[in-house]
Amino acid sequence: MPLTVLGAGEKAVVRRVGGNQETRNHLADLGFVNNAEVSVIQAQAGNLIVNIKDSRLALTKEMASKILVE
Repeated sequence: MPLTVLGAGEKAVVRRVGGNQETRNHLADLGFVNNAEVSVIQAQAGNLIVNIKDSRLALTKEMASKILVE
């Protein structure tokens, strides 16, 4: 399921990152790699603030939808 379906306070594990190669590389640099744990801090209109690998990041709905979690 895409990361966008999670609500505030929920945790998941990254299973796959989609998009073109540039997008995948950018997200990997931010910590979105297979088996990384991500938790949603705030969700508003599909846009997210997440915590991953001790970093807090803001993601647009478009970018978050490319990250598939379990």
